[in-house]
Amino acid sequence: MWQLDYPWLLLLLPLPWLAYRYLPAYLEARSAVRVPFFAAMSRAVGEAPSRVGNRHNHWQLLLNLLVWTLVLLAAARPVFVEKPIERQQPVRDLMLAIDISQSMETEDFTNASGQKINRLAAVKEVVQNFIDKRKDDRIGLIVFGSGAYPQAPLTLDHASLSLLLADTGIGMAGPNTAIGDAIGLSLKLLDQAHEQQKVLILLTDGNDTSSAITPDHAAEMAANKGVVIHTIGIGDPTASGEAQVNLHGLQQIAETTGGQFFRAEDRTALDQVYSTLDRLTPHQVKSLSHQPQRELFYWPLGAALILLTLYHLGALLRPRLAITRQRQEA
Repeated sequence: MWQLDYPWLLLLLPLPWLAYRYLPAYLEARSAVRVPFFAAMSRAVGEAPSRVGNRHNHWQLLLNLLVWTLVLLAAARPVFVEKPIERQQPVRDLMLAIDISQSMETEDFTNASGQKINRLAAVKEVVQNFIDKRKDDRIGLIVFGSGAYPQAPLTLDHASLSLLLADTGIGMAGPNTAIGDAIGLSLKLLDQAHEQQKVLILLTDGNDTSSAITPDHAAEMAANKGVVIHTIGIGDPTASGEAQVNLHGLQQIAETTGGQFFRAEDRTALDQVYSTLDRLTPHQVKSLSHQPQRELFYWPLGAALILLTLYHLGALLRPRLAITRQRQEA
């Protein structure tokens, strides 16, 4: 449909009629020879005197009114409003923090074919399926070992995220486990996001041994910032040293931030964990609508210019046509 951006300008349409009706005619004094018998001379030559000006030129008046209407219509800025274009924007940011310490090379998981694979390979498969389901969410990736490192910022480019996930290798971040640093780095990256809902999914198979900030303190910081942390423990709680997963600590982190703690002992359980997380953080998007507008002011403006051009061309050609006609009659 079309509309006028400044329809109030159409209130000026009666202005020419008001000026014509109430303003006096413009008179210009010129030198002339006064002839007392002008009327008798006019009758002798068969000509009738007429008044100058355009008050009695109905075609000129009609042209003026039409041009005024077209110019005013162009000034009112007519536009054609096209159909709305809608796009959806995510309302949640998800950050994945994955442990790639040396203990993740333990081969106690199986793939879909039943073959033994290491923990990181199983995590990659399950996380990739999770990413594929979250097409409307911005997802980031952090890997951690002795330190925490951003592997991918929050992005909707899930294809690039999948490539970066696939390139992640065991030991790239060091042999130890820095859970507190992973949470701290996640908070730093999530601070740059504009969405209100922010979720961190932290997966580890070990115990925090090398963080500059304790996991408990990092969890309190996350709770103060409104970041929900879901924790997943996949290690062996009966192991010793670095390989012993601190299930109680992971559970405490989740409870502090309002998240949930999950225990995944095999690939099937891990897959169920991410399915549960998918239900806990359902897809939510907000729709943004934009209606493109096409300018139409040049149509009435162009019509006004064409009318004026044709009128003045006719005024220039009229005397020449009259002379030509007189010569033909003679």
